[in-house]
Amino acid sequence: MQVLNYKELQHGGFARLEERRFVMDSRVFSGRKHVKTYEGLGNFVYLADANFLPHGETHMHPHKEIDVISVMADGNVAHQGSLEHGQSLSIGQAQVQRAGGEGFAHNEINPDNKPNQLIQIWVLPDEAGEPASYKVYSPKKGQLTHIYGGNKNQSKTMYSQTSISMVNAVQGQSFNHKGEIMAYISKGEIIANGQAIQPRSLLSDSQGLDIKVLSNDTQIIFFYATKTL
Repeated sequence: MQVLNYKELQHGGFARLEERRFVMDSRVFSGRKHVKTYEGLGNFVYLADANFLPHGETHMHPHKEIDVISVMADGNVAHQGSLEHGQSLSIGQAQVQRAGGEGFAHNEINPDNKPNQLIQIWVLPDEAGEPASYKVYSPKKGQLTHIYGGNKNQSKTMYSQTSISMVNAVQGQSFNHKGEIMAYISKGEIIANGQAIQPRSLLSDSQGLDIKVLSNDTQIIFFYATKTL
């Protein structure tokens, strides 16, 4: 099992946003990849753990032919843009935006007087030229929730051969996955494959992960191949 912690990474950011990048896949970031960052899994190509400073924002900017997933670990975000303008996100929620060939523009804003924590994820689409679309998920506490990936014959998630699930976990829960998987521990403490793991850590294992949650208010994001297409 490979483990990459927030403290090991180069500090970066822009505007009033501070972040550290865990995944910068060479398919997208060739020549700009940081030394310690990981390659992705499937079409998962980017992960950054960001703190928006009080009233910080990304400013309006466009995306095309990329799927952008935002998971709130702490605080709130006010969403502006060409998809679902006026939507807001709070702690524990996830937002999924598909740019497709149509594209979209967005601005994410911290409306509060304290920093928030947002995990931003990019996934390349399986097929080019899709229409832009938008979804929001509000997982129940302790419930593992599939937020991305699946076949075309369902509408709960955007279809992809790469799947993402998340859980706002509680102490004592356990999760087991056989086969190649990556997991990001946004906050809280766990034991993974017998090893104590600190918050803000990315785990990667080709054989699988056996996770035990040690603290309440733990958030985990899982990345793996979609089982059925």
